[in-house]
Amino acid sequence: MEPGGQARTGAPQPAATGLWRARAAGGGGASCWLLDGNSRLLCYGFLYLALYAQVSQSKPCERTSSCFSGRCVNSTCLCDPGWVGDQCQHCQGRFKLTEPSGYLTDGPINYKYKTKCTWLIEGYPNAVLRLRFNHFATECSWDHMYVYDGDSIYAPLIAVLSGLIVPEVRGNETVPEVVTTSGYALLHFFSDAAYNLTGFNIFYSINSCPNNCSGHGKCTTSISVPSQVYCECDKYWKGEACDIPYCKANCGSPDHGYCDLTGEKLCVCNDSWQGPDCSLNVPSTESYWILPNVKPFSPSVGRASHKAVLHGKFMWVIGGYTFNYSSFQMVLNYNLESSIWNVGTLSRGPLQRYGHSLALYQENIFMYGGRIETNYGNVTDELWVFNIHSQSWSTKTPTVLGHGQQCAVEGHSAHIMELDSRDVVMIIIFGYSAVYGYTSSIQEYHISSNTWLVPETKGAIVQGGYGHTSVYDEITRSIYVHGGYKALPGNKYGLVDDLYKYEVNTKTWTILKESGFARYLHSAVLINGAMLIFGGNTHNDTSLSNGAKCFSADFLAYDIACDEWKTLPKPNLHRDVNRFGHSAVVINGSMYIFGGFSSVLLNDILVYKPPNCKAFRDEELCKNAGPGIKCVWNKNHCESWESGNTNNILRAKCHPKTAISDDRCYRYADCASCTANTNGCQWCDDKKCISANSNCSMSVRNYTKCHVRSEQICNKLTSCKSCSLNLNCQWDQRQQECQALPAHLCGEGWSHIGDACLRINSSRESYDNAKLYCYNLSGNLASLTTSKEVEFVLDEIQKYTQQKVSPWVGLRKINISYWGWEDMSPFTNTTLQWLPGEPNDSGFCAYLERAAVAGLKANPCTSMADGLVCEKPVVSPNQNARPCKKPCSLRTSCSNCTSNGMECMWCSSTKRCVDSNAYIISFPYGQCLEWQTATCSPQNCSGLRTCGQCLEQPGCGWCNDPSNTGRGYCVEGSSRGPVKLVGIHNNEMVLDTSLCPKEKNYEWSFIQCPDCQCNGHSTCINNNVCEQCKNLTTGKQCQDCMPGYYGDPTNGGQCTVRITPRPQQRGDEAQV
Repeated sequence: MEPGGQARTGAPQPAATGLWRARAAGGGGASCWLLDGNSRLLCYGFLYLALYAQVSQSKPCERTSSCFSGRCVNSTCLCDPGWVGDQCQHCQGRFKLTEPSGYLTDGPINYKYKTKCTWLIEGYPNAVLRLRFNHFATECSWDHMYVYDGDSIYAPLIAVLSGLIVPEVRGNETVPEVVTTSGYALLHFFSDAAYNLTGFNIFYSINSCPNNCSGHGKCTTSISVPSQVYCECDKYWKGEACDIPYCKANCGSPDHGYCDLTGEKLCVCNDSWQGPDCSLNVPSTESYWILPNVKPFSPSVGRASHKAVLHGKFMWVIGGYTFNYSSFQMVLNYNLESSIWNVGTLSRGPLQRYGHSLALYQENIFMYGGRIETNYGNVTDELWVFNIHSQSWSTKTPTVLGHGQQCAVEGHSAHIMELDSRDVVMIIIFGYSAVYGYTSSIQEYHISSNTWLVPETKGAIVQGGYGHTSVYDEITRSIYVHGGYKALPGNKYGLVDDLYKYEVNTKTWTILKESGFARYLHSAVLINGAMLIFGGNTHNDTSLSNGAKCFSADFLAYDIACDEWKTLPKPNLHRDVNRFGHSAVVINGSMYIFGGFSSVLLNDILVYKPPNCKAFRDEELCKNAGPGIKCVWNKNHCESWESGNTNNILRAKCHPKTAISDDRCYRYADCASCTANTNGCQWCDDKKCISANSNCSMSVRNYTKCHVRSEQICNKLTSCKSCSLNLNCQWDQRQQECQALPAHLCGEGWSHIGDACLRINSSRESYDNAKLYCYNLSGNLASLTTSKEVEFVLDEIQKYTQQKVSPWVGLRKINISYWGWEDMSPFTNTTLQWLPGEPNDSGFCAYLERAAVAGLKANPCTSMADGLVCEKPVVSPNQNARPCKKPCSLRTSCSNCTSNGMECMWCSSTKRCVDSNAYIISFPYGQCLEWQTATCSPQNCSGLRTCGQCLEQPGCGWCNDPSNTGRGYCVEGSSRGPVKLVGIHNNEMVLDTSLCPKEKNYEWSFIQCPDCQCNGHSTCINNNVCEQCKNLTTGKQCQDCMPGYYGDPTNGGQCTVRITPRPQQRGDEAQV
């Protein structure tokens, strides 16, 4: 390793397999890589624990071994370049590794907050370099490791890792391997400031066999190309890494089938047998999964957030997200019978997009909305039609009817059906709008009249979101919508497990039983009366990790007739198939899943073959078939749900529903949602939702009897723009939420204090329940930002003499170093202060302790506090809503994006401004390398003045001035030199060494800054000690102005004498 970081490898030793042994710090042998799978993982585990114990010893250091990456001098660890921390235990910088094999890690314990580390692995031109992620645990969707096939971030991106990517208890959960072919690999890691995890341990090797041949083969040197190696697989194993088993139990030969050893090496089953090993009857009462051999198998096919529809025997795939759009094919089709891909060549058509919707009608595929990544990430309202017969695109510009408007959305879904009125309509469900936020509306496109409509809906008041999935059922004439990422009450956001039903003819919403498994960007299909849910992103953690994975292979089934959820076994394949952002279609009763994202963009096909109802010969077995399939007995045979008629729903055998408790009903805050659901609730006394089995003096059990209040509608609107469209609502800028216009200033039970209404309740609640209580009163937990509000609350809680009241207030931890009020204003610790020793690390929410000296204490948000303080704004009946600020998506610079508190977030790598409650969905595949909410750093390398600042940004390098005094300039670059942009549309960067000419004695630095860093004001002695600061500068690196002078002396800047204004003397005015 070069000076940018200490190599954690020893002297290379040739190994029998063509690998090199890697040695850990301290000289101990760490050849874990050469062991078999389980032993290797145990080896890495013990090594990791040993390093952890070593770093967790007493402080200050007693010996050099106490410093993970440094040496102990005078009881203090002096860290090697690229390492920080009191025991040099955290990476923070750039490293270069040149050994044929080795490992890299963020450190022996949890990585630190706001970490940026970069590793450059350098082999030789066109060498194959393999990365093995033996341990990886970061915060899902926020902390990412980026892997580039080259020596800079301008090289092709091939993987983005985030979350928990480690082997678990299942035998098919393989340790992922990432491969580069340029001879380089650049890895960049960024973490934010929410919470941190154990980090990663990554083994790399050059010219080695994939996955060490998985223990099922021998690594052999190629005869034709001696520098390359390959796997010779054992019998009954195939694949590049010998990781695919075939012909298990010899395919039951000769009765069931035979093993094709000369062709594709798989089982060929006789007509009455099926399955990967020909062990299942035709038809079968059992299900199975297969991974078909796809032809041609091209990596460029890989994509995520695309959409697929079925037409005949072809699955048409359109759009999607990919790392590199230069060779991206917008339209593909896959022959489901021959397993062959076909890539069409279209002369014109729409720009590439993802997060759009597709719906098929006759020979036409209708595509609506989506995010156009190559157009500054704009969300579009374009409606395109692809004609399958002519293989051509056309656009539609519908006429908008009524008072609604056509809303540009992404992450929505769409279905086309013929209504009872004989009108053919495309129904667009929910989605996210960059202007209107998370939409809860239905949009309709009427095909024959080319008109657009936003209809009024009835029933439950539902909450829309991004990345849900939906299916249309012909029997019930309803669309079933599951999951998604949503804005929730109280300025919160996250995944949900909701299930809604939308009856297309009556335009009525019903809330069904939730799945219990929140997720988004999953897939859903309808087979035999069951909605099958596969995969998705299941991470919903906020302040600590509960083990939720970014990528899931969960398999769920919802029984439409019985309103029941079941969990199905995960695919039992030779490798894991976790993913999100994939697609799914159904043909001949089988589910075909394509693509998606699981750190890399996937291009595989998964096939699920469910049980066949015809295989059940007994009436009782037929009725109890499942889970994941719905069968009905018809006279003397068993048939599928779909082959019967609508009376099947009456003949379905369902388990009796158990009575639910009031707690299950409390979540519904309005009468319509309480009664238009299948959970057995009633609206009681016009104020709360309780179990239908509970006593109630004035009960409503049918949504048609409900009186809809404005606050029930307003609470679902998640942006100022959508709120302002409703005349009964107004947007509160402080609380960042939509509220109903009240009929009077505060109302009964509230106190008018300044510009706010305050209310104290003494009930014992958790923080979230306290927020929900305030929310149901059209308020929020109080943001006590004025002395008048603080004095009122302190006086009021002293009046509670019979019980202790130490209430929650609206203050919570936003990230590791920042506490903020619920109204998005910062906490200043002035008007209301922390008690001594607070805030402690155990809590992320604050309550007001009533002690001898009242003050704030931190507590876990799930803990209980004695009371709560609610706040809502004072609004007169005729007051108009304040004008909305410019939406985040329309702000084009970091400064105007972050100028209004925490409403918006700026992504410096994509130069996009997004809503704070939509950051995750704006960059679902880790497209944002770094974000800001307050301080804005220069948006280009040229704006960075020092080498240290320059190398903190992964895309920059430093060109050192020939004077070698610390002067120079920062420019976009790679390890080989500066790069420049060529081409306007594809943003390709090419090497241009003339930007830092070596022949003129300029020196290019990419891994570590030059030793002498005196900002141009001194030469160095002993390579890195500034000899004498000149030009009125001072400091270790001549980085400050001398007392009495001001300016910015960095990188050759000047210091100027500070002129103090002369005090005005008596008589001066008369002289003027």
